[in-house]
Amino acid sequence: MDKKTQRNHVLTMLSQMTADQYNSKSQAVINRLMKDPVFLSAKTVGLTISAFPEVDTLALIENCWAAGKKIAAPKCHSANRVMDFRIIECFDQLETVYMKLKEPIVTKTSYIKPEQIDLLIVPGVVFSKQGFRIGFGGGYYDRFLANYTGNTRSVAFDCQIAEEIPVEEHDLPVGGIYTESGFIDLKAVDR
Repeated sequence: MDKKTQRNHVLTMLSQMTADQYNSKSQAVINRLMKDPVFLSAKTVGLTISAFPEVDTLALIENCWAAGKKIAAPKCHSANRVMDFRIIECFDQLETVYMKLKEPIVTKTSYIKPEQIDLLIVPGVVFSKQGFRIGFGGGYYDRFLANYTGNTRSVAFDCQIAEEIPVEEHDLPVGGIYTESGFIDLKAVDR
């Protein structure tokens, strides 16, 4: 299957989840991630403000704030299709942009350098068991990951994991994937 077909197939499956299933599965994924030693030691966590049907990251953000962690959220720049990260301290520092995505308000947040992000939670629609991902098609994370050297994890539902996906030369794998039923540790995977 090509990327577009796989993306659409998984998005269709995700859209069929009930609100209760979505909430309970999201919480199970987040609970697993929050026990990860890499997560526990991270002072600054970079992540996208989720929108249904992605794993709900709002509760994760609140848990990070409660634990004294900083949250860095991406701000996309469509003119050159790149993004940077900005520290958010409350949800009031977010605005709704294109496609109902929430991003930091530049005038209310501060820029953070990539090397200051200890753990980056990388979003995606479909993930392979080797850690590669099919995103939403903008390529923003692919470009950012090319120069990011910190730890990476992804959060996903079981139905988002595929045996394999098409991989292009510029694609970079994540370090591990948390789902509601477990953790795929990708440090030892032969890619």
